[in-house]
Amino acid sequence: MINERIRFPKVRVVGVDGEQLGIMTSREAQTIADDKELDLVLVSDKADPPVCKIIDHGKHKFEQEKKAKEAKKKQHTVDVKEVKMRYKIEEHDYKVRLSQAQRFLAAGDKVKATIMFRGREIQHSDLAEVLLKRMATDLQEVAEIQQTPKKEGRNMMMLMAPKK
Repeated sequence: MINERIRFPKVRVVGVDGEQLGIMTSREAQTIADDKELDLVLVSDKADPPVCKIIDHGKHKFEQEKKAKEAKKKQHTVDVKEVKMRYKIEEHDYKVRLSQAQRFLAAGDKVKATIMFRGREIQHSDLAEVLLKRMATDLQEVAEIQQTPKKEGRNMMMLMAPKK
C-alpha cells in the first residue's frame, strides 16, 4: 500500500536514508513524504506499529522487478534426458551412450537410461539389467542412482542424478 491507502492510526516511519523518524500518525507521515515529493510506502504491516518508508515508489518497484529477474536468470531447471539403447549394443555404441550420459550429468540434468526390447528379446531382461548395472558402475564418479533398473512394459529403465 502506498500514500493515502495506508489507514493505520499510528505508523513507524523510516526516512529516505534509512534513519528512524519515529512513531507518528499516518497523516503526519504522508505530509512529510509530500514535502519531499516522495511516496509513503507500507513495508511491514505485521509489525506493531506498522512500518512505513519514505521512498520513490516507482524506483522501488523497478528495483524489486530487477532483483526478481536476476534471481530467475540464475536458477537452473533440472531436466530428465534420456539415453536409449538395446541390450545387444556394440561396444563403440555403448561408449557413445556413456559419453552422452556423462555430458548430460555434467550439465546438471538427470539421465534416464532405457533399454528397449523387440519381439522375443524381452526373455533376456537379465542381460539388459547387467548392461544397466554396468552403466551405473561406469558413471559412479559423476552420478548416483535414483531408481534402480525396473521393467515397464517392453522397456527397462534406470534413473540417475548428478552427484552433489
